[in-house]
Amino acid sequence: MKTLINISRICVVAVALATAPQAFADRVKDIASAAAVRSNHLIGYGLVVGLQGTGDGADVSFTAQSMKGLLNKLGVALNGPLSDFEAAASSGKIDIKNVAAVMVTAELPGFSKPGQKIDVNVSAIGKASSLRGGNLLMTSLRGVDGEVYALAQGPIAASGVETNSAGSQVSIGVPTSARIPGGGQVERTVANPFDQSDFLVLNLRESDFTTSNAIVEAINGTFGDGVANAIDGMSISVRSPKDTNQRVAFMSLIENLEVKPGEPPARVVVNARTGTVVISRNVKVSAAAVTHGTISVSIAATNEVSQPNAASNGTTAGVGNATVGIDEPTNPMFLFKPGVDLREIVDAVNQVGATPSSLIAILEALKSSGSLRAELVVI
Repeated sequence: MKTLINISRICVVAVALATAPQAFADRVKDIASAAAVRSNHLIGYGLVVGLQGTGDGADVSFTAQSMKGLLNKLGVALNGPLSDFEAAASSGKIDIKNVAAVMVTAELPGFSKPGQKIDVNVSAIGKASSLRGGNLLMTSLRGVDGEVYALAQGPIAASGVETNSAGSQVSIGVPTSARIPGGGQVERTVANPFDQSDFLVLNLRESDFTTSNAIVEAINGTFGDGVANAIDGMSISVRSPKDTNQRVAFMSLIENLEVKPGEPPARVVVNARTGTVVISRNVKVSAAAVTHGTISVSIAATNEVSQPNAASNGTTAGVGNATVGIDEPTNPMFLFKPGVDLREIVDAVNQVGATPSSLIAILEALKSSGSLRAELVVI
């Protein structure tokens, strides 16, 4: 039996949801998204002109080849083979130091329509030292299927600066990578099944069976049994209204439903470069005894002068004396009882005055011993 969805019932449910008190929960739109709304990556090859001598120059052959091909298309006849054009560029008759070959990338959002603007990223691929002040010429942006979905053109906004003088160099940002806000224009629509398929698929941002089941229960409890079915821990299939005009209103109600997601997995994230450690609430430690200490070695050097007796034939000589000391502080051992929570872990580590690097070493040792009941992620 097929489940029919009545738009009048949806409106009544919407009023009830707006007036009924809700416990602490997350909206469906914050933890899941419709599969039909996926974005698509675009890529293209183009030229940036108008640089102040910071382009590729004549040493990059494909830049000269692109320039010749572009000028020919624009009606500028350049007789002779490409080698003659490159030779002219090398001899200085044609200056292409103000031109740079670039790769242009963009992300095409879901449901994008022709005429809409998108942001594009521009990156040098030749010997250009800076794209600052340049202008991107019309570039076709293609999808994975090879079709053109957008065109990009416009002045480049490069924030990176690099300068050098007398052997010293200062760089701020990356001058060979830039961005053009709204520099792309959509030319083709990507087909999606939103207005044709009998079912709409919701994908969780993080796979979790508890969250997937909670969303299914919330949808079925609101719109009736059989409307939503969990495919797996990541995807949920939702039966959509037959009338395509009602689908937008139906999805709006679904994405504003509030559900209580499942607890995230126990995880400890360590950034070894900055010493940052993030411990999730569900991290537990089994019974373990931990001590952590460092050995300090100090070397003190004393320079003295050895003066011979007046009656001797010796000469004055310098003597270097060194004193070596080893200091190993006495650090107390702290005990983790079975099933301690996050607060007890932090308090125990703080009592021994562990630094961030020491904390990282303790966590790695606990994980190796099997006492840390969590996933240890090092980034």
